[in-house]
Amino acid sequence: MTQKIAIVDYGMGNLHSVTKAFELVADGRAEIALTADPAVVAAADKVVFPGQGAMPDCMLHLNESGLKAAVLEAAEEKPFFGICVGAQLLFERSEEGPTDSLGVFKGNVVRFPADKMVGADGHKLKVPHMGWNEMFIKHSHPLWNGIADGERFYFVHSYHFAPTEAIAVVESAYPYRFAAAVARDNIFAIQCHPEKSHRAGLQLLQNFVNWDGKA
Repeated sequence: MTQKIAIVDYGMGNLHSVTKAFELVADGRAEIALTADPAVVAAADKVVFPGQGAMPDCMLHLNESGLKAAVLEAAEEKPFFGICVGAQLLFERSEEGPTDSLGVFKGNVVRFPADKMVGADGHKLKVPHMGWNEMFIKHSHPLWNGIADGERFYFVHSYHFAPTEAIAVVESAYPYRFAAAVARDNIFAIQCHPEKSHRAGLQLLQNFVNWDGKA
């Protein structure tokens, strides 16, 4: 039976690119549904939770759409993939707003501090952090299979998550090391945009299509 993968549409995110990327890597082996219907999310075998924009707006749309409960239930029991702000929403609170989030993971979402935004050459670094950046493997995970240590992914963000539990599996640096991907049990969440990250990003999405939800 073909598995069903729901991409949660709560009005925030680059949903067209995410959907097309998953359709490409699934290659008919999964039914990809972009949906704003909580019942469709609940019935899916796997759930993708993207997001883009300001955290307060994302939480507002998530609550108003009626999808919050379906997202939390999916994160408890089925393979679940958070992307960008969708990944940030899984933490307890964000400095942006400030905003209370979903609290699936312990820790907060913090802004890149102005006093640390200096590169090795002494030049001021810009926020948002935008462009291609290396990813360094901290702990192995099935979703990183076939992706080399130091591979580059595409980022656009002014905030990053700062977990207070040992869930970081991949780190990046701008200019200091920060958790770029976290995982626990059936959940994997990443700060960057795999749908915009060419071969390595598509490999990550394909790994999710193949994943049974076990670390």
